[in-house]
Formats: sequence, structure tokens, C-alpha cells
Amino acid sequence: MKKNIKQQPAIFHDVKIAYRADTCEPLKKAAKEKRLILEGFGRNDYPGNQLPEKIMPELCLYCVWDANKDQNWGLTEHRNEGIEIGYLSKGKLDFLVNGKVYPLKSGDLTITRPWQPHKAGDPNIHASRMHWLILDVGVRRPNEPWVWPNWFVFSKQDINKLTELLRYNEQPVWRANQQIEKCFEKIASLTTAKNIESVQTRLRLYINSLFLELSELLQKNNIKLDSNLISTRRSVEMFLAGLKKHLDYQWTLEEMAKSCKLGRSRFSHHCKAITNMTATEYLAHCRIESAKNLLKNYPEKTISQIATLCGFESSQYFATVFKKKTNLSPRQYLQAN
Repeated sequence: MKKNIKQQPAIFHDVKIAYRADTCEPLKKAAKEKRLILEGFGRNDYPGNQLPEKIMPELCLYCVWDANKDQNWGLTEHRNEGIEIGYLSKGKLDFLVNGKVYPLKSGDLTITRPWQPHKAGDPNIHASRMHWLILDVGVRRPNEPWVWPNWFVFSKQDINKLTELLRYNEQPVWRANQQIEKCFEKIASLTTAKNIESVQTRLRLYINSLFLELSELLQKNNIKLDSNLISTRRSVEMFLAGLKKHLDYQWTLEEMAKSCKLGRSRFSHHCKAITNMTATEYLAHCRIESAKNLLKNYPEKTISQIATLCGFESSQYFATVFKKKTNLSPRQYLQAN
């Protein structure tokens, strides 16, 4: 019998593995139950009329919901495979990014990158008309180069400026203008088309116009650009922060470095600078700290179960490492706590 091999989890950068793109199940359910109106174009598990594979493949989703009363659902925290632009045209909505709540009011614009966890509703959404557009520009990590669709008509200078504005700044909420609202409503007007090919030219045009207005809006705000936001060190910091959620995977130094698209030596350099430990030392540290928490707060779990959850290949090896780090066996630690 073929042995199942656990697939390497991505920490923050590949939503299709570790952080799946939100499939908006609560939203789809609310629309099915006619608690709101939902229109749009979607790909794969996203809601809306399904986009053909060869038409604008970088466009993951455009949708707009129109809820004329408060709802009993919200979208859970998630990350997307692309740059996500949202616009609240009516009502109010609590929008959370990296755990911080932003109370949106009509006319507010949201921008999130693939590595920024976010959700709508705290925990539920209010009566609102909200637009979303997700465009995949080929990035999962802050230090990766952005690749825009070939149907964007921007000059090289203008696309470089837009990329700079979106890469070197991560402010998630902005005050929009009437031009941006018109762009979203023009896109919304295309969602009822029976044949997407018949409106493809207009869809491309309106999305180009939206990003042009976005670029000009950000330039007018004279935003402060921070080059540290795209550093390789930051990618390693984000990987290490997410590592604690994937301790059960049998990590090697090569795989950790690969997850950050770095070589072993560069990854090791950043890891040492950030934690003052080697990558393997930090991994062992995280596993032991997790084991201590499980032993203390989940006494019903067996030593063997805890060893597996924390990524140790056997309970014997777990006991050896645990005693080396704490001077107590797992059982002694359990009894002491």
C-alpha cells in the first residue's frame, strides 16, 4: 500500500496550500437564501458567473453584494492569491486586517496584499453594498516581483509607479473618490451579461481605469514608501511567525529556505539575526514550547499524541529532546503543572 506523504505546508505565501483563498461560503449561502443580492464573475470556488479559463486568467474575482439589512454572518480571516481591492459604496462594514478593526463607511476603499490576513464582519456584516476585485499579479511573498496582466495598457513607467505604490506601502484603508466608485459600478453593470466574451473588452477597460484611478489617488496622498516592506528578511520573519502553526510537518533546512525562495545560507543568516538561533534550533524551540502548552492545558492528550502534533517522529525522541531542553521528562512536566 502506498504510504501517504504529508504535503509541505506553505506558511503565508501560497494560499492554495496553507491559506486557501476564501471561497466565501457564508456569502454564497446568504445569497442562496435571498438575504442579499450577489452578482459578479468568479473563478474556481469563488462566487459569481464562472469565468472561462482563457479569458483574463489573472482576474480571480469581481463581486458585489447588496444587503439591505444587517446579516448574521461574516467572512472568516483569510488571504488571497492576488491583490484585493474593495469598495464600500453604501452602508457600513467592519473590516479587519492583521487583527485590527477598520470601521468602513460608504466611500471607503480597501487594499490588501496576499500576505495580509483580513476578514469582513466583526463578527457579522452590516447592511451594505460592497464591491471586491481580486487580481493575481504573481506574488505570494513581499519580496517577489509583480507580474501584471498583458491586457493592462499602462506604460512601463506608469506600471512601475503603481507597483511601487502598492509594494512599498501596506495601508489597508483609503478614502476613495467618485471616479473609483464609477469604475466599480461600471464593472457591476457587466455582471448580468449572458456571455462574458461579449463584454470582455469593456471589462478590461474598466479594470484598467480602476487601477489608473487607484494609482493617481495614492500619488495625490503623497504616501510614505518603506523599502523594508519588500525585504527578504521580512519574508523570513513572516515564515517564522507562521511556522508555529505547522510544527507537525517534517521540516528540513532546505524546505524552510525554499518556502521563502531563498538559499540555505541566506535563509540561515536571516533566521539567526531574527531569533539568535539556527533554523533547526528555532524549530526545536517552537516544538518544545508547543508541547509544554499542550501538556499543561490538554491533559487528556497522550504523550504520543502530543509528540505527533508537535512534529516529533516518535514519543521516545520527543522525550529525549524535551528533557534536554527542560530538565524534565514530559510526564514529570505534566505532573508538575
